[in-house]
Amino acid sequence: MAEPRKKGMISHGIAAQNRKARFDYKINETIEAGLALVGPEVKSLRAGRATLTEAWAGERDGEMWLFNAHIPEWQAGSFMARFEPRRPRKLLLHRKQARELIGAITREGATLVPLDIHFNERGRAKVLLGLAEGKKKHDKRAAIAARDWQRDKARVMRDRG
Repeated sequence: MAEPRKKGMISHGIAAQNRKARFDYKINETIEAGLALVGPEVKSLRAGRATLTEAWAGERDGEMWLFNAHIPEWQAGSFMARFEPRRPRKLLLHRKQARELIGAITREGATLVPLDIHFNERGRAKVLLGLAEGKKKHDKRAAIAARDWQRDKARVMRDRG
């Protein structure tokens, strides 16, 4: 008999999201990559306790890594299974994908920003990376104005109808 699912645990779906990334950056392309994690990190992700606000992806020794993503320690874990919450985590990509991303970062001056960490239908942890360019201040102001206009327009339409 299968065990009942623990309350609050994520079996598939979004575990952590970087909502500010789409505001700060113009996302040109998205890539899904696997994450090399240890056991307690997966449990902490399933509990939805990770943050990606200051995280970024980059190249180290010809491989792609996720830096500065905060996955807190799993409290119920044993002493032997401790890990550093902000340690670099290896991204699992095909060699061709990794070479293309490294080329885009070095040539074009683009940035790899993690947009979210999610679990796919097989229960594997994946990170959605965005190949991004930074927005200027006036672009951000225009985005705020457009969002406010959409909100006001919806309010007016709701009141009329």
